[in-house]
Amino acid sequence: MGKGDRKTKRGKIYRGTYGARRPRKIKKRKHVEEKVSVDTKK
Repeated sequence: MGKGDRKTKRGKIYRGTYGARRPRKIKKRKHVEEKVSVDTKK
């Protein structure tokens, strides 16, 4: 129950790994409309 424990959040942080206790942060993707300027009126 500490740094050496692989099943705890603190143990995952210490080892630098991820899992159920320490999930990775999800990167938000930009929408296509934001990347390319779309002009509907001409």
